[in-house]
Amino acid sequence: MLQLQQIEKVFYEGTPDEKTAINGLSLTLEEGDFVTVIGSNGAGKSTLLNIISGVLFPDQGLIAVDDKNVTFLPEHKRSNWIGRVFQDPMAGTAPNMSIEENLALALGRVERRGLRKGVSSKRKKQFKEWLSSFNVKLEDRLNTRVGLLSGGERQALSLLMATFTEPRILLLDEHTAALDPARAEHITNITNDVVSKHNLTTLMVTHDMEQALSMGNRLIMMDDGEIIFHANKEEKDQLTVEDLMNEFQKAKGKTMANDKALLK
Repeated sequence: MLQLQQIEKVFYEGTPDEKTAINGLSLTLEEGDFVTVIGSNGAGKSTLLNIISGVLFPDQGLIAVDDKNVTFLPEHKRSNWIGRVFQDPMAGTAPNMSIEENLALALGRVERRGLRKGVSSKRKKQFKEWLSSFNVKLEDRLNTRVGLLSGGERQALSLLMATFTEPRILLLDEHTAALDPARAEHITNITNDVVSKHNLTTLMVTHDMEQALSMGNRLIMMDDGEIIFHANKEEKDQLTVEDLMNEFQKAKGKTMANDKALLK
């Protein structure tokens, strides 16, 4: 489903601020894989998602989706296959547009465009059905401006917009980190449900080690732009947060410099 081969990305090359963000990284996701990604601050996790989504191009290496080379395909063209939810609840939606207008825009990424009414009665009914399945009580608020929603409501809407078109790959960039614990748990449950329902191939970055262990069927740990530890489903089910800290210590000879993870 997704292949990354020997990806390299360097920022500010040739200057005193030169930083290797991704260093010879290779990763393969099979169809239906749900891979959680953890690592210390500056490990390259978000850069990895930006390269996969087309926000950034690698300096070297190959990116393939369904065996199609997309290495230098821009973000707007990859959006046909890739859905993404960001950490910031304000990102990924148009705040000055209504819920139904945002949903219609998201649907327009994969539907044939024509000279028809943007949001028909049939489409409104469909939107209500989708929203009701998320249990966030937005199905009767289709005309509400998205900017007036709470952070949890906007993340639920962002998740719906990223997944109802059934993308080939779903990228989750710490999508519960900015929410309070109750809302974060609700969005986590929705995430598990929608990924399972559509069998979405998913890559999720998180600072929460317990979340990384409880979700998905594979786990990778990054540091200095490299994958330093990988666990499959059977191995991950046996791991604890302490085990992960020990694996980092074993690989790097130091403790993980990540306050968020340690506080969890």
